Amino acid sequence: AGILIGLTVPTLLLIGNKKFGISSSLRHVCAMCIPANISFFKYDWKKEIWNLFFVLGILIGGFIAAQFLQNPNQIQVAQATKLTLATYGITDYSQMLPTQIFNWQVLFTLKGFVFFVLGGFLVGFGTRYAGGCTSGHAIMGLSNLQLPSLYATISFMVGGFISANYLLPLVFKFL
Repeated sequence: AGILIGLTVPTLLLIGNKKFGISSSLRHVCAMCIPANISFFKYDWKKEIWNLFFVLGILIGGFIAAQFLQNPNQIQVAQATKLTLATYGITDYSQMLPTQIFNWQVLFTLKGFVFFVLGGFLVGFGTRYAGGCTSGHAIMGLSNLQLPSLYATISFMVGGFISANYLLPLVFKFL
């Protein structure tokens, strides 16, 4: 997949001087569906319709992969990772995602609210505040040698390390 993603950047630039990124598609959907008098959504979204087809292709590709390209073997998790995850209450590795976190019962708890609703809001806010998502900055922005994208990518990495090593244990401890 990495090679295909890498080839997507020059292809989009050569074909139509288009930028690779996913987060802008939400703006296009809102501009298409919300007839409100909001200046942020007043633009010709039809010129960016290719981006919505790109997102649709990602969704269809994910569905096809989930249906036809499944690996019957259990996911291998390193022993050190298992020990760390066990302190968070995660012990089931039979699925792609830990069932102790990703299930319908957890969704309607305080932990589920923090993980999914608050986490989703923070991701959306950060994406808008940074002017794009990780794919937009790390793949497209760095390919174009954009200094702000380098700053954003470094910030994403530092934020991820801090979250995984310090915030996530606190969240699991108190929830």
